[in-house]
Formats: sequence, structure tokens, C-alpha cells
Amino acid sequence: MIKRHQLLSKYWVLRASIFGSLYAKTKHFRTLFPKHAKLEKLASGFQFTEGPIWIDKGGYLLFSDIPASRIYKLDKNYSISVYKDPSEHANGLTLDIKGRLICCEHGSRSVTRTEHNGSITSLCSHYNGKPLNSPNDVVVSKNGTIYFTDPPYGIKKDQQQLPFQGVFSYSPEYKELRLVTDELLRPNGLAFSPDQKKLYIDDSSKRRHIKVYDVCDNGSLMNGRIFHDMKSRLKGNPDGMKVDKAGNIYCTGAGGVWVFDETGLHLGTILTPETPSNCAWGDEDKKSLYITACSSVYRLRVTTEGTTTSTHTHSL
Repeated sequence: MIKRHQLLSKYWVLRASIFGSLYAKTKHFRTLFPKHAKLEKLASGFQFTEGPIWIDKGGYLLFSDIPASRIYKLDKNYSISVYKDPSEHANGLTLDIKGRLICCEHGSRSVTRTEHNGSITSLCSHYNGKPLNSPNDVVVSKNGTIYFTDPPYGIKKDQQQLPFQGVFSYSPEYKELRLVTDELLRPNGLAFSPDQKKLYIDDSSKRRHIKVYDVCDNGSLMNGRIFHDMKSRLKGNPDGMKVDKAGNIYCTGAGGVWVFDETGLHLGTILTPETPSNCAWGDEDKKSLYITACSSVYRLRVTTEGTTTSTHTHSL
């Protein structure tokens, strides 16, 4: 018997093929994309893609294939090559303020940094003497502080030693790991507002919502509240997210990439043939949204430039 969510997923795929990849709930949604914007499939055949990050120098995309324990490189000619193998089942990727690659690794249960000479530095793997769960997604603030989520997706139940699923901050300068919140059941994707005064974090548990926090001067979080409830009859939980310079939030979820304005209003959805996992701004003008989705990587042009946290994205 075909389950209801499978029928609904087939419906959205059919709708996307007939009406295009953009499902507008507001008139403003259409202004976020060029008139003839079309979702392009750039590569396929992977096990489960995640963690896309655009590298300015050389003009290419890096992304993780978690089960394959590889990081792949997609160049400007859409040619695929292996960037790192094995990758310790890397998931989320980003760059720090010096342009070095930051990886959330399920295999090592740690956050690592790839130095400019290619060596690997383990930044943090334990909290209060206990192993982290499985670092999932990561962002870097303008002062260099690393924020990452730590759900238990990459480990077995009996391997978890921490009694919570936390969101942490790590200061490379002081080598200090801090728990900034433990109130999410399955913290996953996260992204700063353009001014970095707010941090959006989604909860991929049965709650299926995005929360937003105020970022204090000392880097701690306060005043957590529901930004948007993403519950749907379709398959797919809120996962990776990015923010453009106008403050619009793009969050992967059921049916595709949900787009919200800064008030939490759902403007519309980018429909995807596969359940998306994460996204990243790319190309020279940062007006391409690269989307990882199950076995494939997609791209869609936008009209508003995306935000980047690293000030040296050309350095890797």
C-alpha cells in the first residue's frame, strides 16, 4: 500500500514538472527569482548529500556524501572529483574567517579545521569529559566563533553519553567550548541574520519548527522563540538553512526549500524532486542557491545576494 506522504510527495514532483519549481504563497516570492528561473540538476548518483559550501578561489562547490565518507568537489564545468576520502563521515561544512575549512564529522564525533597546509586540527570532541554526539551543521560568526549543532543522528543510541542534544559555541582564540542551548530535541540547521544579531536554529524532531534566538555581545543566546512551524503532511524535516542579504530565510524541509521573510511569513517554496538536506550561496555574485538533496545537487538562480560569514572565502 502506498502511504499518504508518498502520494503527496509524488503530487509535489508532478506539480513541479507542470508548473515549475516555484510554489508562491505571496506575490513577493516571485521577485526573489529571475523571470525564467529554473531548478537545474547538476550532479547525481550519490548516497546522501549534505553540507554544501562555495569556494571563491577556483569557483567550485564542496559538499559531503555522509554514508560514503567523502567530500566531493563540483567545479565550474560541473565536473565531479573527490576532494577528501575518507572524510570521517563529514556532514556540515563552512569556512572560518581565515578561509579554512571547518567540518562537522560524524565518524570522529568532532569539529575539525583543515589548515592551509592540508593538516587537520581537531577543535573540539568532548564536553565536560564526555564525547559529543555527532556534530551536524556549523556556522562561523564575524569574530571567528564557531557555532554548531550536536544531534545524535550519526551514532547509535547506546553510544550517546551526553544527556541532551545541544547547540555549542567554540572560540578558537580561547579554545573554549560552551553550551549555548539544550532546549531543542534534534538541533540541526542554523544560520545568522545578516547583522548576526539573531541565530536561527531548526529542530528536526517531531516538533519540526525553526526557533530564533537573540545573540548577546558575549556570544550567548537568549530569548528563544518559535520562528515558524514547518509541520507538513509531506516527508521531510527542517534541515539546512541559509539567509540572504535582505534577511529572507531559505530552509530545506518537506517538499523543497521553504522561504520566509524576517517576520516568519512563509513566502513560498522551491519545489525539489528529492527531499532537500541543505543549501549554500554560490557563484561569483552569490546569487545562485546550491541545494543538496538525497542523491543529487541542484542549483537555482536568485535575485538577492546571499550572506557569507567568512570574510576570506577566497583563501581555501
